[in-house]
Amino acid sequence: MRLSKQRRMVLDLLWSEKSHLSARDIFEKLNNLGRNIGHTSVYQNLEALQSAGVIECLDRASGRLYGYRSDPHSHLTCLDSGDIQDLDVELPAELLQRIEAHTGFQIEAYTLHLTGRPR
Repeated sequence: MRLSKQRRMVLDLLWSEKSHLSARDIFEKLNNLGRNIGHTSVYQNLEALQSAGVIECLDRASGRLYGYRSDPHSHLTCLDSGDIQDLDVELPAELLQRIEAHTGFQIEAYTLHLTGRPR
């Protein structure tokens, strides 16, 4: 994949923000920073980066959100604010074995999506 100037701008923003952003958020933040990029270009570059496995895309009821990580990881969503945190969670081997026995599948990889509220 060729890393064009526009793709670099999108990646730099996602890496600096370290959060999950919509295409509209990315468009607005880049243009507020004086980067001249069109809305269509943002969408096209996000899709290309996601297809290449460079960034993640989360489909939510409110729309797609893009994140800076592409490695397998889990998420915690705040029910009050909607904010999403990345989590690195390792399930106990015994639990994975129980799931495998229950489902008849061999677990090769997993991600969790947890929801909750601050205490």
